[in-house]
Amino acid sequence: MSALTRRALVPYLAALPVVGSLLRPSHAEAATRSEIDRDVAAALATLRSMENARPLFAQAQAVLIFPRILSGGFIIGGQYGEGALLRGDRTQGYYNIAGASFGLQAGAQVAGLAMFFMTEAALAALMNVDGWEIGTGPSVVALDHGVQANVTATTLREPVYAISFSQQGLMAALALNGTKITHINPDA
Repeated sequence: MSALTRRALVPYLAALPVVGSLLRPSHAEAATRSEIDRDVAAALATLRSMENARPLFAQAQAVLIFPRILSGGFIIGGQYGEGALLRGDRTQGYYNIAGASFGLQAGAQVAGLAMFFMTEAALAALMNVDGWEIGTGPSVVALDHGVQANVTATTLREPVYAISFSQQGLMAALALNGTKITHINPDA
């Protein structure tokens, strides 16, 4: 292997431990149910205070909330977070979100993500499979802050809406492409 080729691989090889740690946290790092519930409750309060989210809450069958998704990478990136599915005020299950990406990216961020399931069919697509890959089931519309401002009860026509919140860090956006959501059973 020539020196030029090895140099070209350095950014990819350097990113592999970061991606691996984001996508496969050890059992010791996994959150407990009470930790997830606490973080989801705080995120829910934040979301309910967002005026633009009110129409989504009013019509959603259920809301999947990931209060803290860690994302990072340099060329190769990854993201990981844990959350809960709420139907009304009741927790219906716990889920993780994980994804990998490749492309022009550099940085790290922490952000929350709320997915509003507007139909029973969309909710069934999440609950009836072992690992739902975004893009293979019902369409997910990611609403950025500009679009959120125009959301009303009469404009909501898609099966799932996703909004990010509480973003901190140096990456431009939370990517949903190549993301998988899986049911988990955290320790009590």
